[in-house]
Amino acid sequence: MNRRPGFPARGAIAPPAASPGKDRVGPGTGRPMQAGALAPVQGVGLDSGAVRARMVARLAAQGIADARVLGALGAVERHRFVDSALVNQAYEDTSLPIGLAQTISKPSVVARMVELLLAGTPAGKLGRVLEIGTGCGYQAAVLANVATEVYSIERLRGLHDKARNNLRPLRIANVHLLFGDGMVGFAKGAPYAGIIAAAGGEAVPQAWLEQLAIGGRIVAPTVMRGGQQALVVLEKTAREVRQSILETVHFVPLKSGIA
Repeated sequence: MNRRPGFPARGAIAPPAASPGKDRVGPGTGRPMQAGALAPVQGVGLDSGAVRARMVARLAAQGIADARVLGALGAVERHRFVDSALVNQAYEDTSLPIGLAQTISKPSVVARMVELLLAGTPAGKLGRVLEIGTGCGYQAAVLANVATEVYSIERLRGLHDKARNNLRPLRIANVHLLFGDGMVGFAKGAPYAGIIAAAGGEAVPQAWLEQLAIGGRIVAPTVMRGGQQALVVLEKTAREVRQSILETVHFVPLKSGIA
């Protein structure tokens, strides 16, 4: 998430106590997206790579410096993840409704959080990542370009289905969609090199810390004293968990259970 103080963000997270249902983003139509590579500058209108290139240039001007992040944002066609009535706003730096009182985050917000997730890691891809709150699937597609494997969990059935439908034609083999309780994470995929959340709770769930690999980091909004949310980064070492509190943010509340 990137606009510093107080950018609104999408929400969705935390699902049920039952085992999450796993749905690998599998066969569909269209060409597979090449993870880690910028999409070619071609096509017309919103399909043109030039549209995404302009968005990426704006992100770079706002301070996003990691080439992996800029490449990922340039590779993913954001307009394919928003409702048809809103496609003309797809590459503006704004959050947009995706149904069920949820939104797709601003490109700057996605870029900011993914850059924080990658901070301090060597060149190349991050390892396995857990995303809490799939939403429409856009951020999962971005993460697929910077991580070897992405497990993305969503508590709202309607959004889980929407993300599956959005991602399936892209045939992104390293994204696995889960319908379940994000607050309990997904132990079967652990340990994770990174965990990223799109909803904020009173504290980062213990389950996430347990499922995080040594040397990994969590990027998540968290409610601070006084009720405001702040973006928090947790880094796990062999001896401790280090916490950094960053800018104020506005995310939907972190909830348990599925709906």
